[in-house]
Amino acid sequence: MIFYGSNNLIFVSAMKKIILKIWSYLKNLYVLSTLFFIIWILFIDSDRIPKQIKQRAYNDSLLQLKNFYTDGIEGMKTLTEALTKDKEAMEKYGRENYLMKKDNEDVFLIIPPDTVR
Repeated sequence: MIFYGSNNLIFVSAMKKIILKIWSYLKNLYVLSTLFFIIWILFIDSDRIPKQIKQRAYNDSLLQLKNFYTDGIEGMKTLTEALTKDKEAMEKYGRENYLMKKDNEDVFLIIPPDTVR
């Protein structure tokens, strides 16, 4: 395709020079083998880069879950120790969480109106 005008001819000749320079580099065997290696590693290999990125993100999410559950276990261990050692703490925990009461007591639940379903 021939472009008319001085600006277009300069642009076409500059592009031709750039393409010829790139082609001269691509004739080099080392450059070709390096390009082939990069394409192979990025897209074709079984351990390709996008797959590794997805696996790393999945691994990070699993580590976050592990830390969450480990913290929960530690909290339960401290609660268990406190409840086994202190009888008043056990009574308080049972009254607050399981609505336990003594025989001569009545338990009244006061529920705020904004939490009623």
